[in-house]
Amino acid sequence: MRGAPGAEPALEALRGEPDVHVVGGAVRDALLGLVPRELDFVVEGDAAAVARRAAERLGGRVVVHERFGTATVHAAAAVFDVVSARSETYARPGALPDVRAGASLHEDLARRDFTVNAIALHLVDGALAEWPGARADLGAGRLRVLHERSFADDPTRLLRLARYAARLGFATERETEAQAAAAVAGGAIGTVSGGRLGSELRLLLREPQPAALLALERHGLGAAAVHPGFAASPDLIAAVLALCPADARADLAALAACLVGALAPPLGEALDRLEFEAAARGIVAKAADGAHFLCDALEDEELRVDDDVALWRMLRRKTPEAVAVAGGLGRSARAEAAARRWLCTVRHRRLAITGDDFVAAGLSGPPVGDALEAAQLALLAGEAPGGAEQLAAGLAAVRPS
Repeated sequence: MRGAPGAEPALEALRGEPDVHVVGGAVRDALLGLVPRELDFVVEGDAAAVARRAAERLGGRVVVHERFGTATVHAAAAVFDVVSARSETYARPGALPDVRAGASLHEDLARRDFTVNAIALHLVDGALAEWPGARADLGAGRLRVLHERSFADDPTRLLRLARYAARLGFATERETEAQAAAAVAGGAIGTVSGGRLGSELRLLLREPQPAALLALERHGLGAAAVHPGFAASPDLIAAVLALCPADARADLAALAACLVGALAPPLGEALDRLEFEAAARGIVAKAADGAHFLCDALEDEELRVDDDVALWRMLRRKTPEAVAVAGGLGRSARAEAAARRWLCTVRHRRLAITGDDFVAAGLSGPPVGDALEAAQLALLAGEAPGGAEQLAAGLAAVRPS
């Protein structure tokens, strides 16, 4: 528990407060012997008063969010939220919950998504409170919803089910699995805004892959939530991730691998509905839309894998994610080898000179770009290893004798 980011000062500041509990994923992870990602504090009572005392101990300040019964402590040592125990009701399926503060701890646990997240640790004495069967489910590695309307009330829990299954390696309890299938088949996903679905999807992309994306195949969840053409192949996702360099968005490349060949609606529209930012939307759409065409080019028997000039001409304007997807999609080793050579070697070869050198040599305007291109090709062909040779090659290309 104390290994979580900012845990030590937060726990020290709240020590002795009689009504404070750590709840949810932090308790789950601690019981599993894992380091929690963050600590969630719930107070049976006035969260703002508790937060003010904690902030005073840390020499910080408090921001109170009256509407949500939440107070945030800002201090040099830590920033953390203290929340009043609350209950939730849903006016209609898929709606955001109506929140009532001033609830009991049991009522607060009742609003959780899965039993393994419905466990609370009392800070004063370390006593555990749980939803019935929560620790048994945790010990059995089992994901179970708290009630039969769980997925109807909040269909984003369907994506969270996939997330936790991938992260924890847990199985879904039989009745919960049946309820998930019924919820997807009944159109529950359609009751949720695209923005909320997109937020959950982006969190899911940060979980272990390909397990998390494969979990979206269950009951057609990926087709309902992401795109009708969603199809997750474990081999393809693994191959794409193996090719992704450090400067690529591996999460977006993995998603693109599940959307290769997806047509209507256009991927850009689908990702826009899910409120992906423009840059991320472009990465996924470009990698998925052109994957087959680029893969065919990489597998062309006339392309020599070690022909760096040909690779430069073919791939210089492609994103690393697009090249990784195309290389992973290959039916033979040729596409993978060409993609790897480009991603790991060829694209990193840089000229020893810049455009300023050609300007100093008397060039201006478009010829500067043409000269740089010629110099780059000469470098890749092994004809211009140094700056002087590169300058000569570029000038020769734009000043033919």
